[in-house]
Amino acid sequence: MEYGAATRGALLAAAPLSGARRSWLPLSSPPSPPSIQIQNRLYSISSLPLKARGVRRCEASLASDYTKASEVADLDWENLGFGIVQTDYMYITKCGQDGNFSEGEMIPFGPIALNPSSGVLNYGQGLFEGLKAYRTTDDSILLFRPEENALRMRIGAERMCMPAPSVEQFVDAVKQTVLANKRWVPPTGKGSLYIRPLLMGSGAVLGLAPAPEYTFIIFVSPVGNYFKEGLAPINLIVEDKFHRATPGGTGSVKTIGNYASVLMAQKIAKEKGYSDVLYLDAVHKKYLEEVSSCNIFVVKGNVISTPAVKGTILPGITRKSIIDVALSKGFQVEERLVSVDELLEADEVFCTGTAVVVSPVGSITYQGKRVEYAGNKGVGVVSQQLYTSLTSLQMGQAEDWLGWTVQLS
Repeated sequence: MEYGAATRGALLAAAPLSGARRSWLPLSSPPSPPSIQIQNRLYSISSLPLKARGVRRCEASLASDYTKASEVADLDWENLGFGIVQTDYMYITKCGQDGNFSEGEMIPFGPIALNPSSGVLNYGQGLFEGLKAYRTTDDSILLFRPEENALRMRIGAERMCMPAPSVEQFVDAVKQTVLANKRWVPPTGKGSLYIRPLLMGSGAVLGLAPAPEYTFIIFVSPVGNYFKEGLAPINLIVEDKFHRATPGGTGSVKTIGNYASVLMAQKIAKEKGYSDVLYLDAVHKKYLEEVSSCNIFVVKGNVISTPAVKGTILPGITRKSIIDVALSKGFQVEERLVSVDELLEADEVFCTGTAVVVSPVGSITYQGKRVEYAGNKGVGVVSQQLYTSLTSLQMGQAEDWLGWTVQLS
């Protein structure tokens, strides 16, 4: 995969060399519910001017709404699942043929209008990101490594022939969206505010070509656990018929088509009682790749192995963070080809991702053979240690000596 010089330099600075052992380097009363008011309102993307109202002016216009909002929305936080909850506002900006995004604005959360011939609807020209905001015990809000998501979107956009917001605009837009929806950030320990940045080709195009216009949106939703098991062992089946990605494809970027293609295998697996699917490489059909939306880790003794990122595997931000945390705890971490045979002989297996954070694997089924791990009747020792260490940082319960969190006032 080829990138421009600037993006390539940023990627090399941010990502480890694949296939090598890693060494540790320290790093430094609520308003009226908007759902009733805007449920049937359409916001036409094409009608937004290229120079939309600036975020700062938008802040001022919405200030009274923000101050009226209660500190925490009235939800059943004890039974919060992983699904969409309609919040108050979303961020939107667009980019014309000059390649520059407008300053952006905040609008009420609701439907948008797209041309039927838009690039995203016809040719799948779209990317998304996922990150979270957490409420701390002192009621401040923390973001976790938002600049990493911004950089990953820029790398993905280059692969998909799309312009992307700068890192600074991306992070600023995330901050504004979270603050506008602050009352939807769950109480400490009850979940998180999931943040979904979405970049899409919104311009009309009939022949196969990049769209002439692009739209960047951020919406949010309070969420609980991704898997119904929560921090409890999940059961995976190894898929050897369907494949998530192929060499030379788009498996390493967060394009929307990557996720639609796994739905069939995931549906079949869930009908059989499995939590999700673990995919093998498409060439040799013996090396581990990813779970549908998570990276995979295999533990054997003091060594933690994970498939190297070489073009078919998404470079997960939680994956990257867990590697650094594991190294700081004295584990040896190897990023390399990991065979399915090693998986079946592991002491412990876990998945990582923004949605799941760390999810222990209780069993793997491969070609009719089921293997159970030490954590099958509970959370494995390594999974628990890494989960506790990472979530303590994310939720502000431990000193952020890595400089990963961003506090919002």
